[in-house]
Amino acid sequence: MPTKISSPGHARRRSETRFLALSVALAVTAAGATAYAFTAGAEQPHGSRVELAVHGGTAVVDTATLAVRARTRDGRDLTLSAASGTDLGAPGPVTRTGGDRARWSYPERGIDVSARTDHGRLSLRLKAHRDTSVSWPVTGTDAGASALQLPRGEGLDVPVDDAFWTTGKGALGGSTLDMSEGLTLPLWGYSLGTGTGVSYLTPTDIGTTLGFSTPGGRLRTTAEHAFDAGEGTRDYAVSFALTDGNAVAPAADYRSYLAERGQLGSLKRKIEKNPATGKLLGAFHAYTWGEARTAQGVERLRKLGVDRMWLGYDAGPDPMDKAAVSAARRAGYLVGPYDSFDNGQPEDDADNPASAWPGTVYPDFCVRRADGTPQTGFGGRGCYLSSQAFEQAEKEHHYLADRTRSVVSNGADSYFLDVDATGELFRDAASHPMTKAGDRKNRLARMKRIAEYGEDGLVLGSETAQPWANKAIAFDHGAGTPAADGLWALQKDREKWGAYYPETGPKFFFKPVELPADLAKAMYDPRYRVPLYETALHGSLVNTERWEIGYEKLPDQKKDRALLAMLYNTPLNYVLDGPSLKAHGAELAALQKYFEPLHKASGTEPLTSYRRLSADSAVQRTVFGRGTLTVTANFGTKAYEGLPGGCVDARLKGDDAPRRLCPAELG
Repeated sequence: MPTKISSPGHARRRSETRFLALSVALAVTAAGATAYAFTAGAEQPHGSRVELAVHGGTAVVDTATLAVRARTRDGRDLTLSAASGTDLGAPGPVTRTGGDRARWSYPERGIDVSARTDHGRLSLRLKAHRDTSVSWPVTGTDAGASALQLPRGEGLDVPVDDAFWTTGKGALGGSTLDMSEGLTLPLWGYSLGTGTGVSYLTPTDIGTTLGFSTPGGRLRTTAEHAFDAGEGTRDYAVSFALTDGNAVAPAADYRSYLAERGQLGSLKRKIEKNPATGKLLGAFHAYTWGEARTAQGVERLRKLGVDRMWLGYDAGPDPMDKAAVSAARRAGYLVGPYDSFDNGQPEDDADNPASAWPGTVYPDFCVRRADGTPQTGFGGRGCYLSSQAFEQAEKEHHYLADRTRSVVSNGADSYFLDVDATGELFRDAASHPMTKAGDRKNRLARMKRIAEYGEDGLVLGSETAQPWANKAIAFDHGAGTPAADGLWALQKDREKWGAYYPETGPKFFFKPVELPADLAKAMYDPRYRVPLYETALHGSLVNTERWEIGYEKLPDQKKDRALLAMLYNTPLNYVLDGPSLKAHGAELAALQKYFEPLHKASGTEPLTSYRRLSADSAVQRTVFGRGTLTVTANFGTKAYEGLPGGCVDARLKGDDAPRRLCPAELG
């Protein structure tokens, strides 16, 4: 179902609002960020209430329960959070520490609270003096709540009363997500009826989870934070912002949050620093096997008319040789290895070269649990390796620098480092102790070193990049895929999904798969899909889908995936070998030819507008920059104002007519 609406007119009014237009004055800054026009000021607290002025109205915190309400300028009374799910005990007195700040405490719980207005948001910070936990905020309880915005992959906009998501096969109810790795952005949001919504940001994502419940058949969410001295999570911060209810408003709020703190990267600046990064603009991405990773395979791509590509190869026994790399670079392509610093196995028995390390890296560098046992690696293979152990040893032994040097000795100008940016973090209790925050710091440091490697640097990418890594990397593979739990179960069924052989074209990547209807709906139904990730980070990095779900892997979803890619201004990701080049090369070339000028013009720009144009959400529109690119996609079967179903129109500033693509006509 689409977002709940009462009439087409209602849908049109809702869809035509610009994000944050009601509650936030928007302006595109030089950094490509959405900026807030902020007027300071606050009212005095009354009894157990703390009132602070925010954009769009006044926020009211009940210090007895941490319930949060808002009064909008047009007179609406909104519930932003119900009372804490944790008994906090009696609050201490409220102390005003400035015109827009207040503080109080919960002595029985050992928690101090500070509240302030931050760039028009209500910001609350809880600091614990002992290990404890708090279930708060409790959100989605406002009677007007109509849709939940959730950054799973690129992003979802889920009607709160949609049975598929509450109790059906896509059910979120009863599940819990880790805010530091289970979502691609540390936020969620709600639309609260016509023209109003709320954004929740949790910058202290480590130690925070988001749980889902369905009382009365309506989706509610509750964050829970574990205050743990050993993990360094004794601080917990949540920001609330009133929005206009647009489905991407929470991500626009977060983009502003990053920009305000100097944490938003710029692809333009990355290109200035390393001009090779500019070759990402207009490029599709592909992992190569067999003939596709040879000089002859590269020449085939070029002869098909493919002007821009990122070509990757795995860490197997037959990587791209110097001739193939040279051919790729002459063609104007980026080329680089897939690598991982995350797994360690016995050097003489490792199942892939990336897991084999010299000396006693394995097992000395294994992450250790509190009981001293090693943290078993992905898929039961070896162990996870400690980033702290590598950092401590790097000055003397140069394990990581030597690895990098060896895998790019063929002349590669790019590098894909698996896992490091995803948020899969560890606490290590061995002789190289670290917290999850320390692990994140180490991973960020080594990614920056790779990006700066050599005279010109390497164009660095990683897996499903969390926003804390957006300044360090230039691209990511995976954040574009809203992977549902059923996907992982399907991939484990090697008969259906395919196995990791033959080596020159593993069926795991190349075998076409028919997704079960419920899984296809949860991942690719355009009624639920929204560009949260692009709203937050487009123009900082280039985002694609996961590499094991190449464009040809899911034949039934090709049309919608192509339309989504063009609508979001994100490249398609392929896997290629000799047979796939022969079968699908011409189609790839046609899609890339359409995408290239659009992405070259707007790949460095922010996504500045997202609208649903039809009552059934089948027709959607995005705008990038100050009108640099406008894209309209029709996911339906009926024409809309001259745009046929299954087609997309794109118009660059200055174009006399839109550029049309109908993907189904190419296959």
